[in-house]
Amino acid sequence: MSHSTRVVVGLSGGVDSAVTAHLLKQQGHDVVGIFMKNWEDDDDSEYCASNIDFVDAAAVADVLGIEIEHVNFAADYKDRVFSEFVREYQAGRTPNPDILCNAEIKFKSFLDHAMRLGAEKIATGHYARVRLNTTTGRHELLKGLDPSKDQSYFLHRLNQAQLSNTLFPVGELNKTEVRRIAEEIGLPNARKKDSTGICFIGERPFREFLNRYISKEPGPIKDPSGRTIGQHVGLSFYTLGQRQGLGIGGLKAKGADMKALQARGLRGAGEHTPWFVARKDIPNNTLWVVQGHEHPWLLSPQLQATDVSWCTGEAPAPGAYAAKTRYRQTDAACDLQALGMPDGSRGFELSFSDPQWAVTPGQSAVLYDGEVCLGGGVIQSASACPQTTG
Repeated sequence: MSHSTRVVVGLSGGVDSAVTAHLLKQQGHDVVGIFMKNWEDDDDSEYCASNIDFVDAAAVADVLGIEIEHVNFAADYKDRVFSEFVREYQAGRTPNPDILCNAEIKFKSFLDHAMRLGAEKIATGHYARVRLNTTTGRHELLKGLDPSKDQSYFLHRLNQAQLSNTLFPVGELNKTEVRRIAEEIGLPNARKKDSTGICFIGERPFREFLNRYISKEPGPIKDPSGRTIGQHVGLSFYTLGQRQGLGIGGLKAKGADMKALQARGLRGAGEHTPWFVARKDIPNNTLWVVQGHEHPWLLSPQLQATDVSWCTGEAPAPGAYAAKTRYRQTDAACDLQALGMPDGSRGFELSFSDPQWAVTPGQSAVLYDGEVCLGGGVIQSASACPQTTG
């Protein structure tokens, strides 16, 4: 973009979006800021910081000399993101609302609003990049250059229309450089810590929040031998691989499970070997747990995914790729095969060279070809490694 372009930037109150706006202004573009309010319920509580974030965003706009508009997308968010979030949890799956929020709010509602304001492009503070492939004429979503901050996983559902209208300036930088720039130009939020957790929940206790929206039905916690070793508070409140909050510390494995642990070199297997959530049996309302991080029930050589979304609009050819089954995971080598679903929809199956840990239904499996994020789908099921007793 050599000419001055009207760019509407999503200013969140954080340092990444602030530096995004600065870089675009520095490049000579006509920059306008928008602060998105996506959650209204109990917004005045100690955990919700949207009012503080808006004050920070407004202070950034003042320093940069740009206009800022406060826009309320809470109704869209509740309808398109939160309702799906609750449905998935009620069904015993573990959804990723940040991915849905990006596809439905930040790059749909926000994009539409920005275009009505006369924007030619929108920009956010995500650590990712967009490149036009001159051979295919398609826009590609690329990983951010800072591997520890890359957010392409959360953006994998963006389509061609969204990618072609979006800029990610900080995707070209390391986080340390972003902080340095913010300090250098005197941004008031230069040292503000990064937000964590789900956007609308903030820092509040997760189980307490979920309890308001999802019915609880306690049931047994069992180990692989079928022994009942505790009681869960409701399957929706647990996720695969979870270690904390099970209330069963100090119990020893028994019989074949003890032998299996010891065969894998865990000589001290017993009360000090941690328990992990391995399976959620919805029909029988049973939570299955295992001892040891590398228990076969926690390792999956294959997964099946549906509700697919490809950045180019077309599924990649079957073959060898890399994938992430959770954010911050290193890319895992895999083989992609198309999968026809019983309802006629499209899906895919991934087979991994190395079994993946705690593959979780409801989370996303995202495919990569080198630095290019191809898209992905929602994990429906995963096969566990066969258990051996040594």
